[in-house]
Amino acid sequence: MVYIHTKQIGGKKYYSLRISVRDKDRVITKDICNLGNDISKIKIEDLEKRYYKEIRKSYKTVKKFLETNYYLEKVKKLKIKKNEYLDKEQMLHIESILLHYHSKFLKLHKLTQEEFFENFAINFTVNSNSIEGNTITLKEAYNLIKEDITPKNRTLREVNELTNTKKVMEFLKNKKNDINLKLIECIHDMLLENIDNRKGLRTNDIKILGQPFKPSPARYVKSDMKMLLDWYDNNKNKTHPLALVTLFHHKFENIHPFSDGNGRTGRILINYILSLHKYPPFIISRRFRKEYIDLMNQSDEAINKNLLNSNLKKYKPLIEFMYSQFKSSYWDLFLV
Repeated sequence: MVYIHTKQIGGKKYYSLRISVRDKDRVITKDICNLGNDISKIKIEDLEKRYYKEIRKSYKTVKKFLETNYYLEKVKKLKIKKNEYLDKEQMLHIESILLHYHSKFLKLHKLTQEEFFENFAINFTVNSNSIEGNTITLKEAYNLIKEDITPKNRTLREVNELTNTKKVMEFLKNKKNDINLKLIECIHDMLLENIDNRKGLRTNDIKILGQPFKPSPARYVKSDMKMLLDWYDNNKNKTHPLALVTLFHHKFENIHPFSDGNGRTGRILINYILSLHKYPPFIISRRFRKEYIDLMNQSDEAINKNLLNSNLKKYKPLIEFMYSQFKSSYWDLFLV
């Protein structure tokens, strides 16, 4: 395979096209082309002309490296505001994603954008529901959503979970309303259509098996949701969007306002809030389900029996996890 290798010399980055080949039990690497120190001048089209066979096998890897580093170098020239939730390196990567998203991705033809968002929606639908135990694969989901082919040996509930999630994403696609209790209930009820007819906020106490946290008692669910939405209104313009959705998501899941579908509703809300801040959506990968749940549980210490507490030290690991998911998800799904 080939990849771009970076070497630091005298405070400058120098790039080369490097090939690695396995020879029995060892890997042999060799630079096949020096690319200079200006990443903006390295074009994958030029590399393809000279090394077509090698580039074709590793096209996405090389393209991803060039795009991510090109936009990262561009934002390093900007003044990035300090942030209490994210360090300078994280802020640079977030700003490079925003620059790519607004200056390149959103400049694409509308139909091309729709194709990317459709691919994102199917991936999100599979991952979000898989976190809750849904067993439908990505290929089956594609056939279900795009071709209306129902997967074999899957339950009707699993099928409805996927189709409902996709419908909710379509419903929210062009909405610009700020979040409120009516919208949250609407999202939840759509997600649970033909699955669970308990609509609206729960009226009974619940216990989550295998989880250490205690959801809000039923009698306090409505008031806790009001407190959360007031907190959101007070913080939406002064807290970094990625930190905002992380804290909101954790507090929302701590309330657990519905009898079922809280996680799926919460993950939909993450991306809806980000869209209001002109951020691209992201996916919490099912591959990191355990880490996600463990960090959500660890973050319970942040609220310390007070829903509105926002102990930064206790929330930091969860924020860093969400940042890593945002970063990897974007470059995997919106690279053009």
